[in-house]
Amino acid sequence: MQVEIKPKVIGRLNRIEGQVRGIGRMVEDDRYCVDILTQLQAVRAALTRVENEVLKDHVDHCVMRAMTGDDRADREAKANELIELLNRALR
Repeated sequence: MQVEIKPKVIGRLNRIEGQVRGIGRMVEDDRYCVDILTQLQAVRAALTRVENEVLKDHVDHCVMRAMTGDDRADREAKANELIELLNRALR
């Protein structure tokens, strides 16, 4: 992961962690189900944003380095890795 991306990702994950703890408190306090579900959707959306940021960094950094490099095996491995990752995301 590129140095400038890491603090942003960690900060977002820390906020998500706080959101999840808050949802736990909501459950313990018998809060209204719709309010809990709304917060769960917010966490899922936040995780998707983090996932997209990490994926973009991976493509911009790791995959592009492999694609512009001279190592054919590395290029094929990164391409296959990316295809598998996208396949898992579509399941």
